[in-house]
Formats: sequence, structure tokens, C-alpha cells
Amino acid sequence: VKSNIGHTQSAAGVAGVIKMVMALRNGVLPRTLHADTPTTHVDWSPGTVSLLGAGADWARGERVRRCAVSSFGISGTNAHTILEEAPRTEVADEAAQAPEAPAVVPWVLSARTPGALRGQAARLTEHLDLDRARPVDVAHSLLTSRALFDHRAVVLAGPGQDPAAALRALAEGRSAPGAALGVADADGKTVFVFPGQGSQWAGMGARLLEESPVFAERLAECAAALSEFTDWSLLDVLRQTEGAPSLERVDVVQPASWAVMVSLAELWRAHGVVPDAVIGHSQGEIA
Repeated sequence: VKSNIGHTQSAAGVAGVIKMVMALRNGVLPRTLHADTPTTHVDWSPGTVSLLGAGADWARGERVRRCAVSSFGISGTNAHTILEEAPRTEVADEAAQAPEAPAVVPWVLSARTPGALRGQAARLTEHLDLDRARPVDVAHSLLTSRALFDHRAVVLAGPGQDPAAALRALAEGRSAPGAALGVADADGKTVFVFPGQGSQWAGMGARLLEESPVFAERLAECAAALSEFTDWSLLDVLRQTEGAPSLERVDVVQPASWAVMVSLAELWRAHGVVPDAVIGHSQGEIA
């Protein structure tokens, strides 16, 4: 890879591995870049060794494809790794897969300046295929593969949302439903506060229960843990199912609030928000 990216010292080996794994995956032998005049220290005349002047097809055949990556240290160390193509697997038809659970997810954008943030929204609008991209995949990539800067925006994507319109509005400096702007306090830390009785309301958590798989999974675990000690269903209480007890009962509201708090905390963690400290009161202490 030296003709690609130059001397990278200790990173050269892994760069070579990445290049050849991509060659195996895509079935293409990449041409050797920036080597129009081969070195005179190698006798090229027999033709047993040559540089690729153009990309070449490297499709799967009857023989297993293999390649080698060498890494030479300045002190004489030579590491030589042989890579072999992965076994053939049947690719599942996306259309035949179970439909993704409906969920509204945040698309997080950040930049050093307001202008750069608008530019990022414009580029995302231009390059993103909103008809094919799964909202959860875009959310994960934006959150985990990019650095976070002070100027930030969040766009909601998923059922009932219009992320394309929100992104265009951000790019043009306008406000829009499903989009929010803010400036992060780089010196601040994150604290989760778990309250006691009095923070509840009828229907709390019901919408998240239907729209967020992460929230629903953790809430189901809480419901299973509580079922041994209650004669009512936590899920029925939150959904306000006919015949379920109300949150006016102390023996219902406290465990229900605990379960919602635990599930909300898991949802925040799933989106990359991990607290530096936690504090709680009453059942919030248990949560």
C-alpha cells in the first residue's frame, strides 16, 4: 500500500490487510497506483513478477482465492500473512426477511460551526438514498462513526417522520418539525435523575412500548421480574387495558414507574448516552 498512502510505519500491515480483504470481497485486483516507472532493482523481464497497471477481475472460481500481505520492519522484521476468501454463504433476500420493528430514531449531526453544520445537513440530503436506507442504520452510522463537535442537530427518522424535509430545512437555516438545534457544553457531564412517586401520568411509556424495540425489550424483562410479586400485568397497566388497575394505586404506580425508568435508561444507553453519574429518590433509588 505504500504507493497508495505512503509510509505508515506500524499501520502499514493493517492497511494492507484491509486492502486485500476488500479485493477478495469485491472480486477485483486493484491496480498499483503511482508506479508508472518500476524500480530497476527488480528484474521484470522474465514476467514471473509484474505490477498491475489496471484493475483486474478476480471472481470466485473452483479454486479458493488466497492472497498474502507482507510487512517489513526497518530492523529486518518480516510479518507475512496469508488471507483466504470466506466460505460461500447464501445471501438472504431482504424482501423475505421479517419487517423491521417500527421505531423513531434520532439522526445526530455535529460540526465546529453553524455553517459547517448546515453544510453537513446538505451533503447528507444529497447523498442519502432515503427510499432504501434503513433509519436505524443511518442513526447508528452517524452516532458511532463520526466525531462529536459543539454545534449539533438532531433529525427524527422513522414512521410518521419526514427526515428529508427536516434535513433540507437545516441546510437552509430554517426550523422544521422533527428537527432540533443546540450547542453542547463541552465541559458538562451527563447525569441520569430517577424521580420518586409523582412523576407518572396515565399512558406513560405506551407509545415507546409500540415504537422502540429497545424500550419494549427491557420493559418486558421488568414485567417478567415483577410478575412473581403482582397479580396484575405491567404491560396492561401502561397500555391502560380494560380491567387493568390504575396508577392511582401505590402498589401499582411505584413498580410501574421503576420499570419505565429502567427502560428509559436502557433506551438512552442504546443511543450512546451513558451517564457519568446517577441519582435517584424513592423507587428512583432502586432504578
